[in-house]
Amino acid sequence: MAETAHKILSDSIGQIVLVRLRGDRDVRGRLRSFDVYLNIVLDNAEEIKADGTTRRLGTIVIRGENVVLISPSEVK
Repeated sequence: MAETAHKILSDSIGQIVLVRLRGDRDVRGRLRSFDVYLNIVLDNAEEIKADGTTRRLGTIVIRGENVVLISPSEVK
C-alpha cells in the first residue's frame, strides 16, 4: 500500500493539494516534494481557518508526523 501512496504523491508533484494536520488545521499549496517519512514541501501555501478565511504562509515544510491526510484540491 505504501508504494501506491508514494505513486499518487509523485503524480501530484506540482499540483495543488490540501493537507490536514493534527490539531484540525488545514493547509493548501502546490506540492513541491516529499520523502518516505511524508515530510512535505509546499509552495504558495496558505492556512485555511475554520471560518473559511486564509492566511498566506509562502513556502513551508511540514513534518510527516503532523500529516493526517493529503488530498487533491481545486484552486479557489
